[in-house]
Amino acid sequence: MKELPKVFHNKIDKKFDNNRNVFYSNNTYDEDRSVDTRTVLQKINEIFSSPNYVYKANVEITLKDKKVTKRIIGRNKNYIITMDNDLIPINDIIDIKSTKK
Repeated sequence: MKELPKVFHNKIDKKFDNNRNVFYSNNTYDEDRSVDTRTVLQKINEIFSSPNYVYKANVEITLKDKKVTKRIIGRNKNYIITMDNDLIPINDIIDIKSTKK
C-alpha cells in the first residue's frame, strides 16, 4: 500500500478565549418576550380561521397603553368587535393571543 502525505497543522501557541469575550447572556428570560414574526393581522386571521373558533373567541389583547382580556365575535377592516359591543382599533393592537376559558 502506498504511503499518503502527512496532513499539515499549525502549532497552537496561544490561548483561545474568544467565546468568553464575545458571548453575552441575559439570565432573566421572559416568556412573553419570545420572538414572533407574524403581524397582528396574521394573528387575527389565524384566530378567526382556527377550528376552535365558532362564534366567540377568548383573547388577550395588548394595546399601546394596557393589556385586556376580551371575548371577540368579529372584525371588519379597521376594528375588532367584542362581545361587550366595544370596537378596538386594529392599529392600536400590539399583540393578540388566544386564551382558553
